[in-house]
Amino acid sequence: MITIDSLAKNFLAPSTTKRGLSFRRSAPHVVKAVQQVSFSAPNGRITGLLGPNGAGKTTTLRMLAGLITPDAGSMSVDGIDVVSRPREALARMGVLSDARGLYPRLSARENIVYYGMLQGMEREAAHARAEALAQMLEMKALLERRTDGFSQGERMKTALARALVHDPANIVLDEPTNGLDVLATRALRDALRFLRTPEGGGKCIVFSTHIMQEVERLCDSVVVVSHGRTVASGTVGELLAQTGEEDFEEAFVELAFAEEFKQARAAGAAA
Repeated sequence: MITIDSLAKNFLAPSTTKRGLSFRRSAPHVVKAVQQVSFSAPNGRITGLLGPNGAGKTTTLRMLAGLITPDAGSMSVDGIDVVSRPREALARMGVLSDARGLYPRLSARENIVYYGMLQGMEREAAHARAEALAQMLEMKALLERRTDGFSQGERMKTALARALVHDPANIVLDEPTNGLDVLATRALRDALRFLRTPEGGGKCIVFSTHIMQEVERLCDSVVVVSHGRTVASGTVGELLAQTGEEDFEEAFVELAFAEEFKQARAAGAAA
């Protein structure tokens, strides 16, 4: 189980002003990337982190993966605090980030086995696990090929296998279908549906997206994030009922852009 409570993260960003044909750097300003994100993702379920671009989804998942230290709030994986015990927490996760960096001179199998050994697996066990994952992800034909020149779908499958090689109880994916064609997207959905079942290990799966159809077809529960905050959570049906909408896209727009609508109505009233 993954639990995130009142997470926050600010960044300092440089400011520039234009004077004539040149730009001049001024004092940096604070960017509130994440302000108040909270949710729980249980085992055996797929939890979608849904929000528009710039909502704070990727920053939240990078903090969960131990890549960024939060300014406030807490994160735990199977009861293990990510900040104070990062190595133990990361050992319980398989993370597929938006940067699917594979070693181009290594084959798909070598990429997977190497990552397994970094996770403390014996070489023989990592090879056996690579075979099993190749079967599940329908990528046996890719195993002995160098990843240099792989298509986006082939890279995704290899990166996902690498993230799963140590059989983690929790899987975290950041917009995994970006750049994938229809067949590759369907294969990924099928793999995630299997992994959440008892036969697939009953994994806790969290993935971020801004695509409504993915959420409707795949997610057991949804966390809507906007302007760095959790603004709603529940099943698709519960969010439809909350907004009184019949179309999930309309419900999402109402939830994620409530602040913009409020400001627009206030501006209209003032005019």
